[in-house]
Amino acid sequence: MSRWPFIASAIVALGALSGAAAYQHTAERQDEWKDERNGEWQEIAWPFPRDGWPAGKAFRCGTPACGGEVELYVRPKMGFCNCDRGVADDDEVDRVADLDLMSAHFAPLAPGQMVRLADMPGRTRAYDLKMPDGSPHIAVGVAVSRRCDLLVAVARGRGDAPEMRRAALDFLATREMTRWMTAAMEGR
Repeated sequence: MSRWPFIASAIVALGALSGAAAYQHTAERQDEWKDERNGEWQEIAWPFPRDGWPAGKAFRCGTPACGGEVELYVRPKMGFCNCDRGVADDDEVDRVADLDLMSAHFAPLAPGQMVRLADMPGRTRAYDLKMPDGSPHIAVGVAVSRRCDLLVAVARGRGDAPEMRRAALDFLATREMTRWMTAAMEGR
């Protein structure tokens, strides 16, 4: 009979430690996408219907550091790139960057720029985007490649294109996103 108080105390202690560990793990996961320089990005559900490519990851940031309310969509497109040249020009970004998932009406704002994400070279370009409800938005398309595979990202919002581009690229360059992009490109 003298063992029961000890066993009950041990069970309560283990339960408390397990609960604390679970809470700490959940809190860390919620902050996983936080970038102090760039605001806080919250992962959201992939909003687009299925197409020929797997769904990716979608994020939303509503802080001024992100350029206002911005959504970012990122996904791999395996076997969809010119194996020799990669993402060589702005026409390629226009064609592959998933802008058409949001609207068929988009127009480039200026020539694109070279970019490098997770050791993958490519290009980025800003667009005027007319949403189906007629509202104007800005979009920043990103396409980078490794061998014959693409990784595409689109940031969409109503803010300033250079600010939105900076926020999206800063977020994509974080350790957690770099790790995810590398794993996605390796098919994991």
